Amino acid sequence: MKKLTKILLITPPYHSGVMESAGVWLNVGFVYIAGSLRAAGYDPIIYDAMSYWHGYDDIEKRIADIRPDVVATTAFTAEIVDALKVLKLVKDINPGIITIMGNVHPTFCYEEIFKEHYRYVDYIVRGEGEETMVDLLDAISSGGDRAKVKGIAYMEDGRIVVTPPRGYIKDLDSLPMAWDLIDWQIYTYRQMKDSILAIVSSSRGCSQQCSFCSQQLFWQRQWRGRSAENFVGELEFLRNTYGADVVMIPDETPTLDRQRWERILDLKIERGLDTKLLLETRVDDIVRDEDIMWKYKEANVDHIYVGVESTSQATLDIFKKNIKVEESKKALDLIKEYDIVSETSFVLGMPDDTREKIRNSVELAKYYNPDLAFFLAIAPWPYSEIYSSLKPYIEVYDYSKYNLVEPVIKPKEMTIDEVRKELGLASRNFYMDKLKNLDKMTPKKQEFMITVTKLIATNSYLAEHMTGQMPEEIRKLLDNAGIRG
Repeated sequence: MKKLTKILLITPPYHSGVMESAGVWLNVGFVYIAGSLRAAGYDPIIYDAMSYWHGYDDIEKRIADIRPDVVATTAFTAEIVDALKVLKLVKDINPGIITIMGNVHPTFCYEEIFKEHYRYVDYIVRGEGEETMVDLLDAISSGGDRAKVKGIAYMEDGRIVVTPPRGYIKDLDSLPMAWDLIDWQIYTYRQMKDSILAIVSSSRGCSQQCSFCSQQLFWQRQWRGRSAENFVGELEFLRNTYGADVVMIPDETPTLDRQRWERILDLKIERGLDTKLLLETRVDDIVRDEDIMWKYKEANVDHIYVGVESTSQATLDIFKKNIKVEESKKALDLIKEYDIVSETSFVLGMPDDTREKIRNSVELAKYYNPDLAFFLAIAPWPYSEIYSSLKPYIEVYDYSKYNLVEPVIKPKEMTIDEVRKELGLASRNFYMDKLKNLDKMTPKKQEFMITVTKLIATNSYLAEHMTGQMPEEIRKLLDNAGIRG
């Protein structure tokens, strides 16, 4: 067996109109994978076809030009259709290229993938990929025993071989990164003019048990954090080397360990590092941190997403969010008090939802008063805890629609089209209400809302819903900002 050298890491060309409205986001997972591969003597290449908005003709040309030994791609559930198309394309170009797939959906749905697509999927990496990818490629290159590589699945003699799971990487500080392989000029946060956006993980895992989510299963409710010094040092490196002036932290709960998180804030303040931070965390962590919210502000935390998910305590309990509705309101108020942008989402379209319930949720969302709210369709990911209770109501089986944007569940008293219409109206009504109340916002928030409304109205999946009648004074304001209602 020849030595595998050139490893092409491709993001599938999947788009849903959600994240694209806010910016262009790199796949930080590939930066870690590429770093580990390079440290082991391989030649990794990162090709972010998604962020380039490349189609399959572009991808085919790139593969033909690079002539890789291995092509690996990644897939959450809504991406899986395009990820499989990429690997089929690879085999059509050259059947000798080894194909690998990883991330959440393949980790749990490998049987379904191999049953239908075994001709062009050679290996599936289950769980974290840095060590597994290196071990797998070493075994293939040397003609070693693939069955001894932990954390993979593959086909052999017509049957699926699943090796034992690999333990989680304990020391995240030790992982090498390949930031120099990134085409930095394409990554930007649209709400900051001429910004350079980085995605930097500070931790991995989630200790919660939300029933609709993939993360508790993927991470087995375990959590590990990088040291504060290592993480802030990387922020400094990215700012000084590549000009990254805004960083999105993609962790599920970066604030879980308060002592570590406060140390991160303190270091950013002490070093005068003005990189803006965008992050997601839990409602109860914000409430816990009421006494240090001033440090969030001083450390340039600019945007916080908290998962409210529902205005109904009964639904929160079904979701196993382990929070109270009153905590959600308090957390959003705290974020607002420090003039930080607040964002949340409400998951709708459950089997018992009705038009009246959805509209009531919108009114309560207005009362909660986040700066940004997204009204999402429940997605029955096949590996989630809630899947069995949602399965009888699934009407759409195309995984590419499982993106929280397009409804795939039919409630008992609604049609799919009615759910889709109500979700669109929910967003429109919420943002029209925000615009009517611009005069109650700080100058910073006024500027932010005008900018973000323009982005939502022109670049997101909500564009078709953000039209219609609005007050004349609002129309004039938005016309001046280049928005047409």
